[in-house]
Amino acid sequence: MMNNLPVATRNLLLANIIVWLLDTLLQRYGVQLTALLGLHYWTADSFRLWQPVTYMFMHSGFRHLFFNMFALLMFGPVLEREWGVRKFLIYYAVCGLGAALVQECVWAIQLQSMLQTYVEVQVWHYAGQMVTIGASGAVFGILFAFGWLFPDVPMFIMFIPIPIKARTMVIGYAVIELLEGFSHIAGDNVAHFAHLGGMLFGWLLLLYWRKGKDMFRISLRRKKKNRSGDDNDSKFSDYHYQPRVD
Repeated sequence: MMNNLPVATRNLLLANIIVWLLDTLLQRYGVQLTALLGLHYWTADSFRLWQPVTYMFMHSGFRHLFFNMFALLMFGPVLEREWGVRKFLIYYAVCGLGAALVQECVWAIQLQSMLQTYVEVQVWHYAGQMVTIGASGAVFGILFAFGWLFPDVPMFIMFIPIPIKARTMVIGYAVIELLEGFSHIAGDNVAHFAHLGGMLFGWLLLLYWRKGKDMFRISLRRKKKNRSGDDNDSKFSDYHYQPRVD
């Protein structure tokens, strides 16, 4: 089965699984990879420059790993075959890094709020303990891209007896993450805003790519009209050009 997967998706799956196995093994000897590879607050002593990348390959347990890799397995190959290896990896990385940036901003807001209640020493001690791990931000970006490119594809979701469109699924996930992010449920240690950050940066990158594609189309139309010698018609066509909605 793995041999039938596109190269980038296959290697991302293997990398995540290998890191999880290594982390599980090292924990038996008292070594905590999360302290080194997980994403920490940027002013904490435990923060390292590589963590916005390495946190994407860390997972808190098998369940965490399974659901992230299952989503990557379901939607990653479709996008990779649509875009190619390079573009797919760029998108995956941007979503993961964007999720990390959003999480850092959320932590900063939380810490500033805590300063109004607790003394500064307590707040910065708490900041040193904050950490997030997982490929969820990048995976949520993958989900968003699938809904963007294939909005009308029917999807079957557990406990929902009828198929729903991919666009509806993505919107539903985003709304749920937003509500849970603001609800502050006791014991909830999920980085909901990081998930939304992956979607946000995925959306921004897709808009950037579409703008570039539209500008390329306009340039081709101008060259084609100029070669035909009909300058007036070229100007008129460019003025009334309507970009195709992908």
